[in-house]
Amino acid sequence: MAALLPPPHRIYLLRHAEAAWAEPGQRDFDRPLNQKGYGDAEIVADRAADKGYRPDVLISSTAIRCRDTAEAMHRAMGETLDMRFVDTLYNASVDTYLEIIDAQDVGTVMLVGHNPTMEQALQALIGHEAMAYSLPSGFPTSGLAVIDYDASALTWRLIDFVID
Repeated sequence: MAALLPPPHRIYLLRHAEAAWAEPGQRDFDRPLNQKGYGDAEIVADRAADKGYRPDVLISSTAIRCRDTAEAMHRAMGETLDMRFVDTLYNASVDTYLEIIDAQDVGTVMLVGHNPTMEQALQALIGHEAMAYSLPSGFPTSGLAVIDYDASALTWRLIDFVID
């Protein structure tokens, strides 16, 4: 995929919070958050809201753990948050994540998705060196990357990373 240019001028990448182990016969897609995951999702959502982070649109994978994480954001940011659920974010490639972001004609967009694709999307936007420096242990569950477009440098920059 070619370089992603604004709009949006701000991208939020939110990895779903910690999920429960699959019950016998349960599909991976249907795993909800575990108790820790629910708490972590609420903490990150509250911290993001407290910092004034609010996307114009939140786009989430339809997997249960992502829906649960997106709902925590919805509670923290209010009923007017525009939320959309997209099947293709589950088991998607990094190109799919970036294409979904690129297709949005809004100033700010939040994706709620899965690793390793979330980490790959962040790396595609800010570069390998910035990724390795900023997140040497990788993209944690319930982590929220805040990425802005720097028009003077024609590049994306990680400006904040919100964790529980």
